Amino acid sequence: MRLLFITDFTEQFAYRLLRGILNYAETTEPWVVCKMPPAHKKQVGIPGVLAWAKEWKADVIIGQFDPEDHVDIFRRNGIVAMAQDYIAKFDSIPNITADYDLTGRQVAKFFITRGFKNFAFFGYHDVCWSDERCEGFRKEIESAGFADRFYKYDGQMIDSLWASDSPSMKQWMISLPKPVAIMACDDTQASILIQACNSYGINIPSEAAIIGVDNDEILCNMSSPALSSVDIDIEGGGFQAARIAERMVKDPGYAGEDVVLKPLTIVSRMSSNVYATQDQAILTALRFIGDNVDHKITVGDLLKVVPLSRRLLEQRFRKVTGMTIYRYISELRMNRFAELLLSSKDSVSNIAARMDETDTKSISRRFRAIKGCTPSEFRAKELRKLGV
Repeated sequence: MRLLFITDFTEQFAYRLLRGILNYAETTEPWVVCKMPPAHKKQVGIPGVLAWAKEWKADVIIGQFDPEDHVDIFRRNGIVAMAQDYIAKFDSIPNITADYDLTGRQVAKFFITRGFKNFAFFGYHDVCWSDERCEGFRKEIESAGFADRFYKYDGQMIDSLWASDSPSMKQWMISLPKPVAIMACDDTQASILIQACNSYGINIPSEAAIIGVDNDEILCNMSSPALSSVDIDIEGGGFQAARIAERMVKDPGYAGEDVVLKPLTIVSRMSSNVYATQDQAILTALRFIGDNVDHKITVGDLLKVVPLSRRLLEQRFRKVTGMTIYRYISELRMNRFAELLLSSKDSVSNIAARMDETDTKSISRRFRAIKGCTPSEFRAKELRKLGV
């Protein structure tokens, strides 16, 4: 099979989709891939893409197409085409799409269980997957009784990915009631949001907790603080897309079907590691833990900054978080350890030392208890996902 892939390769989504296609190819026959940047498609138009695809003898085209693109021309010329959701979905060819409503609902539930009462969505203007994620997020918030506490910003245009200096965006962010839980439509927008909060003096996560979508490991771990994100089954979608495309090639009468990627889990990192509560003593404790997560923290350390007895602190902390102080600190530190494993090439022992852990065996044992694998196994598994 010969695949012409037209997409933005600056993001991990494209590579994870290709990995799924490769996984399918390994079970059937080899696939050859040619990458074409969307800018070239805009330059030559769909007729130019078709001419190039015919000359290269492409069997399949998967691409980010604009709504005005006459994509049905490919099948009429013997080439299977599938659309990766970009601005709008197509009726004439299968779409590689996702359960956007469910994704939005999952993020809303996560924030609601953390005690938030103010919610916001940060997305693109008039883009199907951003709009549908927003709707799922909003509907779940409404069903929980917070309809009047929802705020939306969709002034960003899809063709201006890094335009983050808008005065209206700044005004919106500063005007949001705090603390606020913000869902960004994807990791790119979430990263912009984090940069903006840092510029405007909005503390993350105590004033604004942020979650993106797609779990782009590099982008998430290089954000400051590290970005929480919804992990989507992109590889599974690539596998399914390849299976459908191959059947369409072999059976011209088969019109194909949409590929719907499913959200897997929310990968929690520092940008959302907070609970919204009116208990100022517990807020102080949570902020102290977050600010000092790279160092060993004890209950005694918290008692120095919180004017409560040990027993009362433990009781009120569990009421807000649902966890003991020890468990909360352990999970936060192991999440931070996991971030450093992926953002650094340092050895496990060196990373442990950076976190005031002198006993590598001890931190490896605790990491395994929470993550289900050793630090080395975790690093190898996650880097394989990235093709590193």
